[in-house]
Amino acid sequence: MPDTPVAPESAVPGLAADLREALARSIVQVNGILLGKKQEVRLAFVCLLAGGHLLIEDLPGVGKTTLAHALAITLGLDFQRVQFTSDLLPSDIIGVSIYERDPGSFKFHNGPVFTQLLLADEINRATPKTQSALLEAMAEGQVTIDGRTHALPAPFFVVATQNPVDFAGTYPLPDSQLDRFMLRMSLGYPDPESERSMLGSTDRRQLLEQLGPCLAPDQILALRKATASVLASSSLIAYVQNLLEASRRHAEIRIGLSPRAGLSILAAARAHALLGGRNFVVPEDVQKVFPYIAAHRLSLGSGSQTSRAAVVASLIENTPVR
Repeated sequence: MPDTPVAPESAVPGLAADLREALARSIVQVNGILLGKKQEVRLAFVCLLAGGHLLIEDLPGVGKTTLAHALAITLGLDFQRVQFTSDLLPSDIIGVSIYERDPGSFKFHNGPVFTQLLLADEINRATPKTQSALLEAMAEGQVTIDGRTHALPAPFFVVATQNPVDFAGTYPLPDSQLDRFMLRMSLGYPDPESERSMLGSTDRRQLLEQLGPCLAPDQILALRKATASVLASSSLIAYVQNLLEASRRHAEIRIGLSPRAGLSILAAARAHALLGGRNFVVPEDVQKVFPYIAAHRLSLGSGSQTSRAAVVASLIENTPVR
C-alpha cells in the first residue's frame, strides 16, 4: 500500500484540498512525537476516521499515553484523562446527580466522559463494573443517568490503554467491552535508530507542549463523512462476509466474528483506502486492518495451541479473493 498519508486530491474525489492537507500535517506531526511507529499512527487515524475507538495494549513506557496526548492536541479536541484504578467508580467517569438545596432539586454534574477525546489510561486496572460504565458512551455517544439521556460531544473518541493481562492488579476486559473497541494494537519497542533519536532529543512531554492543532472538530466530522462515502463494491463486501463465515467454521475458534465486526472491518477498510488516496476499497485494505479488528474479538477453543495472530493469519491466507 502507498506510504504517503494522503494522495493528491484528484485521487480522492470529494475530499477538499484543505482537509487533505490538514490530515497530512496531522499525521506528520504525530509521527514526529512517536518516532518509528508510522504503521501504528496510521492505524490510529484509521480508527478515528472510521468513527471507532482504539485500544492500545502494551508494556508500560513504550508511548501509549504519549500517542493519546499527541492525538488530542493535533486533532484540536477537548481532552480528558481518567486514570483507571481498582477503586474507581462508574460515577467517577460518567458523573453524578447532586441535590442542591437552593432550587430544591438534583442537578447532574458531568463526569470526564463529557469530552471529545477520552484517554482511559490502564483501563484493565479497574473492575469490570467500572469498565462497563463506558459501554453506552462508546456505542451510542450518550450516557443515561437517572432515566435521562445526555448526549456526548461530537466527535467522541476513546483511546484506552491497558497493560498485558498477566500483570498484577489487572482485570481482563469483558467481551462486551472489547467489542466496543474497533481496533486493538500494540506499539512495541522502537527500532534502534528511532530510540537513539528519542534518547538524544527533547523530552516527549516538552515536545507535546510545543504542538498546536492541525485539525478542528468540524473537519474531523467532514473527514468521517468522506470516509463513509468511500466505495465498497459488492465483491468486496462478499470477501468480508467470507472472512466472517470462515471465522465461524474455523476448527480452533469457539466463537467467530459477529456482523458488528464485519461493519467495523468495512469502516476501517474505507478509512485505510482514503488514507491511501483512493475513493474505493480494495482487498488489501481489508487485509491490512483485519488483524487489528479480528484478533481481540475471537474466542479460541480451550484446547487450542495456536496463537490468535496465527489463527487470524490463517483466515486471511485461506479465504480467497474473488
